[in-house]
Amino acid sequence: MYFQNSDQISQSARYNQDDANYKIKIMPNDNLFIRVSAINPEAVQIFNMIQTQGSIPMGNLDIIGYLVDPKGNINLPLVGEIHVAGLTKAEAIRLLQQQISKFVADPVVNIRILNYKISILGEVVRPGVYTVTDERISIPQAIALAGDLTIYGERHNVQLIRIENGEKKFYYFDLTTPDLFSSPNYYLLQNDVLYVTPNGTRVRSSTSNQNIPLFISIVSATLMVVGFLITNSRK
Repeated sequence: MYFQNSDQISQSARYNQDDANYKIKIMPNDNLFIRVSAINPEAVQIFNMIQTQGSIPMGNLDIIGYLVDPKGNINLPLVGEIHVAGLTKAEAIRLLQQQISKFVADPVVNIRILNYKISILGEVVRPGVYTVTDERISIPQAIALAGDLTIYGERHNVQLIRIENGEKKFYYFDLTTPDLFSSPNYYLLQNDVLYVTPNGTRVRSSTSNQNIPLFISIVSATLMVVGFLITNSRK
């Protein structure tokens, strides 16, 4: 069973992952959709990267985002380089509004992370890469998105692989306890990988299944040789 003894969780831990405390931050290599509006639409048209042929479809339009370079900067027309990595969306919006207001009166900025994707691998019903449209997803929600664990999934050993400051970090969770709800990694970030380890039964079954074709081939070859020898001996 998942999250056993959850009634024993402390009151502070229950609200540790409150929605108000969850703020996603922009990272290098993020692809940002930046929409700028103003009283004069023509004045902000240069900032809005929309064209009829692009790589990321959104409704009836194709969106070309601003790519955050490895140093954490984007290059905005007229403004130039702006450092956005490490900022929350709200902080980045305020920064861009300040910079764009030097050229446009009362700009309104909206930002969306186009590449918010997570990978779910291992013993789940539907492993794959999933796009998170609302830019927020918890580990239980991600598992549900992938159709839950299979009966061979190891509930005591779910692994999270995350890149932090250019380094791969590994975190482990036991889904049979409620400790996940008080973890700072309860919500997934863009490009996170969630891996569900197979249990011993699956590992043994996989090894056995791989050996069966080899065993059949050996037996078939042996029977052919024996048959050949018997036929020749009768001659």
